[in-house]
Amino acid sequence: MIGPPEEADVPALVDLLEQLDRFYGVTEFEPAGLRAKRVRDVLFGTPPAAHALVARDGGALVGIATYSFHWPAKGLRTSVFMKDLFVAESHRGAGVGEQLVRALRAAAAERGCGRVEWTVDSWNDGARRFYERLGARRDGRRFYRWDEPVD
Repeated sequence: MIGPPEEADVPALVDLLEQLDRFYGVTEFEPAGLRAKRVRDVLFGTPPAAHALVARDGGALVGIATYSFHWPAKGLRTSVFMKDLFVAESHRGAGVGEQLVRALRAAAAERGCGRVEWTVDSWNDGARRFYERLGARRDGRRFYRWDEPVD
């Protein structure tokens, strides 16, 4: 089942997001209470700083797509930027990622967004194949960032 998380899901979200960080090589984590506060503030604050869709298998969270709305996009419409798509290793290959992407596209269409966009790490061949299989195309842009936004 795909849908938005509830505030009661915060401990499970912290666990799932820790799995995501481990996938990217993170080995040390701040205390769980601090991570829970950050998740709560971002997803359930007023206003929320970001949004998420989660996949559930029974009561367990097994996948997440995190996203934000950006403006302006072509035609002065909004767009959706998917920051992360993650499926627990135990549920990979079962269609969970595809269900999350379809739900995100439906949410974007419901809001009148002109597009859904995201980035893929250059080393993540599996993710590139996954998105290409779903019909996504690369647009040739490069992604830039500052790790610390203030000098």
